[in-house]
Amino acid sequence: MKRIVVTGMGMINAVGHDKESAFKAICDGECGIDIITIFDASTQSAQIAGEVKGFNPESVMDAREVKKADRFIHLGIKAAQEAMADANFPEDFDKERFGISAASGIGGLPSIEKNSIILAEKGPRRISPFFIPGALVNMLGGFVTIDHGLQGPNLSCVTACAAGTHGISEAAKTIMTGGADQMLVVAAESAISGVGVGGFASMKALSTRNDDPKHASRPFDAERDGFVMGEGAAALVLEEYDAAVARGAHIYAELIGFGESGDANHITTPSLEGPLRAMKAALRMAGNPKVDYVNAHGTSTPTNDKNETAALKIAFGGKENCPPISSTKGQTGHCLGAAGGIEAVVSIMAMRDGIIPPTINFEHPDENCDLDIVPNQARKAELNIVMSNSFGFGGTNGVVIFKKI
Repeated sequence: MKRIVVTGMGMINAVGHDKESAFKAICDGECGIDIITIFDASTQSAQIAGEVKGFNPESVMDAREVKKADRFIHLGIKAAQEAMADANFPEDFDKERFGISAASGIGGLPSIEKNSIILAEKGPRRISPFFIPGALVNMLGGFVTIDHGLQGPNLSCVTACAAGTHGISEAAKTIMTGGADQMLVVAAESAISGVGVGGFASMKALSTRNDDPKHASRPFDAERDGFVMGEGAAALVLEEYDAAVARGAHIYAELIGFGESGDANHITTPSLEGPLRAMKAALRMAGNPKVDYVNAHGTSTPTNDKNETAALKIAFGGKENCPPISSTKGQTGHCLGAAGGIEAVVSIMAMRDGIIPPTINFEHPDENCDLDIVPNQARKAELNIVMSNSFGFGGTNGVVIFKKI
C-alpha cells in the first residue's frame, strides 16, 4: 500500500490567522471565545462563539469574487493558500494529478439565512444570483481548485463534525488507489449566524455561560455545560511518500492509520461503541503502535466527554495505558466540520515541536473523565505518534493517526 505523507499545512481560527500563530496561541492557552459580534445575538440563549476576527477576505480573493462566496469559503481559501505555499511545489506541477478533498459540516448557512429573509420580505426576484453557488458545500472545493488550477478529483465530505477528519481519509484513499498523486484537504466552517446558533441552542447543545465567555468551553471539566461554536479552516497537502522524497519536499508526518464508523444509535447523542470502533480501526491499520498523544474530540458536552473517555480506556487497554489527551476546543471553540482539519494540523505541529497543547478551563475533576488531560498548561513531551478524534451528529466517526518521520 502506498505511504501517504503530509507536506504542507495551513490553519486559521479564533486564535490565529496562520498555523504558526494559531498553534502558539493554543499552546499558550489563549482563548478566542467571546461575545458574538458577527450578528446581534442578544436575544439568543447562547451569545458567545469563537469568531475569526480581523480577517479581510480581500487579502486572499479578488474583491469582485468575495461577494460570490460564503464566509466558510473565504476561510478555506486562506488556509489552502497557506498550505500550498508551504508545500512548495514547482510552477509546472502536474495539475491533472492533483485533487482536492473539501469538508464542511453545514456550508453556507449564513447565506441561506440571509436569502431566506430576503425571500420573505422582498420576494424571489431579490435573491442573490450568487446565493446557490456561494453556499453549496462543494463550492469550497470549487473555489479552491480554481484558485490553484487543480484538475484531479474534486471531492467533498459533509459528515457533520467528523467532516474534516473524513476529508483526510478520503484524500488518502484517492492517492492509495491511484486516483491522484497529490490531494489538498481543505476543511472549513463558518456557521455563526442567528439560525446556526439558535438551532444548536434549541437542542441544548451550547454552553450558556454568556457572562464568562473565556471559561465557557471546558472539556472534561465536571461543570461543562455544552460546546461553544467556533469558525475557521485548515488545509493539508497529502502526497505519496516516494514522490515527496523525490522532489525534496519537507515532510511533516506520515498518515499511518485512519478509521471510520457509524454509531447506528441516535441522531445527536454520541455512543461509546461507535467512536471506539473508529479508534480500533485506525489503530489496527497503523499496526497497533504506541500512541504518544491524542487530540480528543472533547466538545465540552457532558455525554461526549464521558463516552470518549470510556472509549479511550477500552481502545488502549485500560486507563493506565492511555496516552495523554487534550481538547483544544477550549481555545478555538468547536469548529464543526473544520474541527477535524484544524485538530489534525494541531496534532502534527504538537509532534513537530514536542509539546502537548493544554486542555484549558479544567477546574473541577469529573470522575467520569479521569484520564491525563494535560490540564491548563502545555507540556513538553517526545511525540512520535499522535491520534486525532472527530465524532459527528448522525453517529459518524473519524480517527486519524500520524507518525513522525
